[in-house]
Amino acid sequence: MIVWSHVLLAGLWGGLLALERSAFLQAMFSRPLVAATGTGLLLEDLPSGIFVGLVFELFYLGGVSLGGSRPEHETLPAVTAAAAAAAIANASGGPGTPAMWTLGILLCAPLGRVGALLERAIDRRALRYHNRAQASTDAGQLQRAVRQNLRAMWPHLVGFGLLSAAAALIGYLVLVPLESALPLSVVRGLAWAYPAMASVAAAVAVHGSRTRSAVKIAIAAAAAVVAVAAAVAMLGSRAP
Repeated sequence: MIVWSHVLLAGLWGGLLALERSAFLQAMFSRPLVAATGTGLLLEDLPSGIFVGLVFELFYLGGVSLGGSRPEHETLPAVTAAAAAAAIANASGGPGTPAMWTLGILLCAPLGRVGALLERAIDRRALRYHNRAQASTDAGQLQRAVRQNLRAMWPHLVGFGLLSAAAALIGYLVLVPLESALPLSVVRGLAWAYPAMASVAAAVAVHGSRTRSAVKIAIAAAAAVVAVAAAVAMLGSRAP
């Protein structure tokens, strides 16, 4: 059953964060960890928000904005993946699981590039309204300048809001029956894929830090994850 209030909340939250990221405030609420955690809170599945946000926060932590240009929109995949994972969890009647987080991440990770392209298109449109607002301000027409600014901002709210709402809806309509139909072995594989993705994201974050020992730290982290996974698998196989 689709929880339409969750779909609407995901859309509203995603749209507001797109505005916060580029049009006003810019208080870091749009960072992946904060954005995804907020999504989890709104959709009543905090674990999905935290653990999905953790992966995307690590992955984009080393990202650099060169000349004000960002190649990826780090907020959109975090919000949409958390919304999709939370939808699966809500439909199952329990908290999110690593398999659910993996499904959400795999579905929504490509949206970082999509979000960047959409944001640039909106920014090009907004430039026209910026020039008009500046001219109105110079002429002393402050109310008209405010209207021009609002017209420049609304596509952020609507465009990214629709994408975020669509992710929650796809979670209910597509991912819920998909997860139910998957064999148990595949679900277990998806669950083990989550720590693997987190390890890769951590390695990317370390590499982006440009420290001298970045490669060594990344290798050590990956080895630790593999060791823990092997130990858990061995203990599970010995269990009666």
